[in-house]
Amino acid sequence: MNTVPGAAGDDGLGGGPPGRRFEPDLRSMTRINLHPIASPMPLGFFTVAIASALTGCLQLGVLDARDHRAVALCVLPAFVLQLVVSVLAFGARDVIAATLMGTFAGSWLAYGLVVAAGAAGGPRVLGVFNLVLLCFGALMAAVTRPKRALWCVLVASLPRWAATGVSGLTGAGWLTATAGALGLVVALVAGYAAFALMLEDMRGEEVLPIGRSGPAHRAVEGDLAVQLRDVERQAGVRRTL
Repeated sequence: MNTVPGAAGDDGLGGGPPGRRFEPDLRSMTRINLHPIASPMPLGFFTVAIASALTGCLQLGVLDARDHRAVALCVLPAFVLQLVVSVLAFGARDVIAATLMGTFAGSWLAYGLVVAAGAAGGPRVLGVFNLVLLCFGALMAAVTRPKRALWCVLVASLPRWAATGVSGLTGAGWLTATAGALGLVVALVAGYAAFALMLEDMRGEEVLPIGRSGPAHRAVEGDLAVQLRDVERQAGVRRTL
């Protein structure tokens, strides 16, 4: 009697429980194609720098209060640019950078829409929003330290979110001015990080110190084997997220 693969008593591979069919081991035939992309982080950091400088100048009174809608409209493109950076960072398998840049994008969109529309209760709502961002930033700071450029921008943003949040709830003018000054500090830190990363990319080596450590340092200094370590367990390769 001829045996049909997959029929009772045969699993299609010459053995196994009757009535069951198993897929062959495909690991030897699996190929993973990696598509290198340019780092989107300088764009993300420059966007943070420009938007922070504009909003900081408004809070400090360098720009007239009547210019708030113009500032909001100038900040709105930051949402688009940082959203692009976030998407590219997800494609580069950097979930920390992608999450942080995506959150920055959402914050610029919220600020731009509320301020441009002149929504009632806008300062108080944005105050609560910034305090929530402060909590998020504190959690992110706990995991981003090896990625020192991201960590520095995030740590510089924390006191600014705190001052902006409390000033929105209390209306204290000195807190608003403090938040504006801190916004300029964020702009300087983000601008430095963007410039340092661009120089590093152009020259193929670290020119200005960024302070990478741990996995972030090995990702730049290590060989290809280090880059591909555990790639089979990463999102987009494994079967589920």
